[in-house]
Amino acid sequence: MTANSQTMKETAKQSLKSRVKSNLSLNNLYHSILKDLEKVEKELRLFTESPNRLISEIGSYLFQNSGKRIRPALLLLCSKLLGYQGKENIFMSALIETIHVASLIHDDIIDNSEMRRGRESIHSRWGPNITVLLGDYLYIKALGHSLRSKHREIIGILTGVSARMIEGELKEYCWSRNLDLAEEEYLDIIEKKTASLFSAACQIGGVLGNASEGEKHSFVEYGTNLGLSFQIIDDLLDFTADEEVLGKPIFSDLSEGRITLPLIYTMNNDGGANRKRITNILKERNLTKDNQKEIIEIIQSNGALDYTYKKAEEFSSKSREIISQFPESVHREALTLLPEYTLTRNK
Repeated sequence: MTANSQTMKETAKQSLKSRVKSNLSLNNLYHSILKDLEKVEKELRLFTESPNRLISEIGSYLFQNSGKRIRPALLLLCSKLLGYQGKENIFMSALIETIHVASLIHDDIIDNSEMRRGRESIHSRWGPNITVLLGDYLYIKALGHSLRSKHREIIGILTGVSARMIEGELKEYCWSRNLDLAEEEYLDIIEKKTASLFSAACQIGGVLGNASEGEKHSFVEYGTNLGLSFQIIDDLLDFTADEEVLGKPIFSDLSEGRITLPLIYTMNNDGGANRKRITNILKERNLTKDNQKEIIEIIQSNGALDYTYKKAEEFSSKSREIISQFPESVHREALTLLPEYTLTRNK
């Protein structure tokens, strides 16, 4: 990398870092629900207990690394925000996380990803045949367990969001490597693939807490906006993050054919020469390191990173505004700070 390109990269990173207001940690945000999250972890391990040795082995591997657990946390916090004191929120939080993990397993097969959360992906370790079956197993088991709920509405939410996430995955696949993807279509994809499960978690928390129709609507909108912000930052990190911190190679989205907002902005707003150059580079399926550096330099030099971050800020601000309508509590405070965390995270 040239000295000039290195300077541009550092300038872009500093521009983003200058917006960080505080160093938030999930442990601090989750302090009011840490004991509940521990119970969720136990439920997750129970879901993959099986007389089938392979299912137990892979299940144990899956849940060794707990990840961020944002979706279970949202369900717990939203239910407690409305005063819920039962135990079903623990069980439902585990189901939401199981659906999320199943979707990641299928994503890794489609993308041929070798790494997930800093470790070998299930696909890389056990191969595609076993992996696709395990993803199916987790989906079916989660939906089967949902039938135990006395809330028919929750069953509908879980089946609906599962179909919506798959629809988003199919749409993303159809647009793979297509540089004509518009921002509106990109937002629709990430709403289905990511934000819909955030929204479902919040909505189920509302159902358990006997939310009014207005409160349920607010939870849906809060979760959707938070999920959009989260995914946009995720896509931004693919160009700016430290690989060791991120837990997977940077530039993996484009290498796997996914067109995300920084590139969409570039193709719509950069000069014709740069658009043509990127188009020609992406005709080659196997991008070299030099190709990657060239695309990153173009994106870093035209305001695409700032635009992408500001778009994430817009959705984050909407989610904070929505949740501020609820009565003040320790749970509302956590839900208010989660949008800020999505903007400041580095992995």
